[in-house]
Amino acid sequence: MIKLQRPLTRRRLLGTGAFAALALAGCATREDTTMREDPRLREFPPEPPLGTDAEMYASRVDDGFVLPAIPYERLDPRFRRQIVPDPTGEPADTVVVDIANHFLYFVRPDRQAVRYGVGLGKEGFAWSGRAIVEWKQHWPRWFPPEEMIARRPELAKYKAIQIPGKNEWEGGQPGGIDNPLGARAMYLFQDGKDTLFRLHGSPEWDSIGKSVSSGCVRLINQDVIDLYDRVPEKAPVLVTTEMPRVA
Repeated sequence: MIKLQRPLTRRRLLGTGAFAALALAGCATREDTTMREDPRLREFPPEPPLGTDAEMYASRVDDGFVLPAIPYERLDPRFRRQIVPDPTGEPADTVVVDIANHFLYFVRPDRQAVRYGVGLGKEGFAWSGRAIVEWKQHWPRWFPPEEMIARRPELAKYKAIQIPGKNEWEGGQPGGIDNPLGARAMYLFQDGKDTLFRLHGSPEWDSIGKSVSSGCVRLINQDVIDLYDRVPEKAPVLVTTEMPRVA
């Protein structure tokens, strides 16, 4: 039996406050006033180095599970974790999934972004739009949705069974190295409803840069741990097909 709980994290919002400040700054005559009122224009310390590829993708122990090292040499360099100039124009702390290029950006307040390679939904299962990270979970239990069970009856053994009158479920596949949700999951909600799409880890590192999943956004486990630690609860998420192609 598992009880789904939303972890308490500090929510960092720019949102409407930042846009209101920007509007006020447009009437100011002194540059330093603008700098104070728009956090996106302030000077920020540089992002600490991410480390070498070998360090980022080394084997590690996490919550008692041993994550194998990723053979990053076999991964297209574009899809390795890196810091890049922010191409999204979104507020800080926004997660942007770039479907066209199989990238995920976590927007920083200094006009930079941390970029990760992702695997996406195959044709017919892709989803786009705006949502929020409603809650986050370490080594989540996986419950296949009903439509997936209909396509793959062998997954019925993992069906979620809600305990009457409680926000608790029995069943599902326990968290672990072979779990399809990997080491972390972030659950996307839209207008207060679960979209059934997740940002999550995956043991299948070779799916990164491809469209093979049933709609969710999957990352290398080492990358999803890094992303999870950066993303606040209620962070805005944009999944878009409108980003220009990257050569």
